[in-house]
Amino acid sequence: MAIEVVTFGCRLNTAESEVMKRQAEAAGLTDAVLVNTCAVTGEAVRQARQAIRRARRENPAARIIVTGCAAQTDPAGFAAMAEVDLVVGNAEKLTETAYASLPDFGVSAEEKTRVNDIMSVTETALHLVDGFEGRARAFVQVQNGCDHRCTFCIIPFGRGNSRSVPMGDVVGQVRRLVENGYAEVVLTGVDLTSYGADLPGAPPLGRLTRTLLKEVPDLKRLRISSIDSIEADADLMRAIAEEERLMPHMHLSLQHGDDLILKRMKRRHGRADAIRFCDEARRLRPDMVFGADLIAGFPTETDAMADNSARIVEECGLTHLHVFPYSPRPGTPAARMPQLDKALVKDRAARLRAVGEAAFARHLAGEAGRARQVLVEKPGVGRTEQFTLTEIDRGAPGEIVPAVVTGHTVRALVARAA
Repeated sequence: MAIEVVTFGCRLNTAESEVMKRQAEAAGLTDAVLVNTCAVTGEAVRQARQAIRRARRENPAARIIVTGCAAQTDPAGFAAMAEVDLVVGNAEKLTETAYASLPDFGVSAEEKTRVNDIMSVTETALHLVDGFEGRARAFVQVQNGCDHRCTFCIIPFGRGNSRSVPMGDVVGQVRRLVENGYAEVVLTGVDLTSYGADLPGAPPLGRLTRTLLKEVPDLKRLRISSIDSIEADADLMRAIAEEERLMPHMHLSLQHGDDLILKRMKRRHGRADAIRFCDEARRLRPDMVFGADLIAGFPTETDAMADNSARIVEECGLTHLHVFPYSPRPGTPAARMPQLDKALVKDRAARLRAVGEAAFARHLAGEAGRARQVLVEKPGVGRTEQFTLTEIDRGAPGEIVPAVVTGHTVRALVARAA
């Protein structure tokens, strides 16, 4: 076998997996499975361990290399797995040397580990990628790490402090991807709206967005991944209002809809801030839709607080919901707070998902008869400007097809090419 990459988690991990594969190939590695893990929830870690065991069963002679946020925060735990040959840190995984001179089979857990202190990393280099295997859109990492310390989150200890890629490097990479035929580029990061604070002149995300669209006029679609709305700068709001090539879909790192829970999470926004942002963005761009991350069953959450979180789905006009049942991450302050019963957490997550599914169904129904531009991802399937999954009757992968929405299924729009 060649090199197989198994990716969990965020779009940043998706972008980094492509770099990992190319660096491993450059190091001459073959017959290997690279597992790029996520540490956001305990369930994500469980799934990663399950995938590692499955990879060993299916590839008994392959080298299995584990990296990503879960490996960074618990290298010893993964190194102790008999199926694992090497554990690589989040900084190291993007270097060719990480995949050279692999340890022999059967060495100790300590010898399996190549993980350094992520907090000592002060810069993020741009890794040039010509394309993404099997994908119609390209991902560009412009930021990494996080300076905030939300009480539920382990990610800063997996990613380190916030650091940004210089604007000129980002422009060059996007131009390169467009020249290679990509019609849509997605900007990724751990805390994307903190972009630029560590760069000379502190250019914010909005300035990067407007600069990209100006300097790469052949880029047809620019998409921004998850943002913290309280950090949205004036240039970003102007881009929302004025730049048609900036896609009208924002995924918000919202987390909850109750002010006291948001305070206990150590978030920097209140529910009124989130509602105000969505109202303003929709005023500037009427076709804007919003996704959001919401955590159900956070410690000390009452029924009334859970109801506030459910109501914010309608008050913000959310359509694409990612609901996470709270799971304590060892070492975080929230793990030491009074915990709710697991069955109650599961029930609240189910109820919140039901609210999200109803909102999504309303969104699908409201698209009937609308003209949309569908980026085809694979034969018969694509996404509209609002990132809504769409079944379409024709179009090649990577092509943007003008279409009219004729109906919908439970999960997708149905459209006819115009």
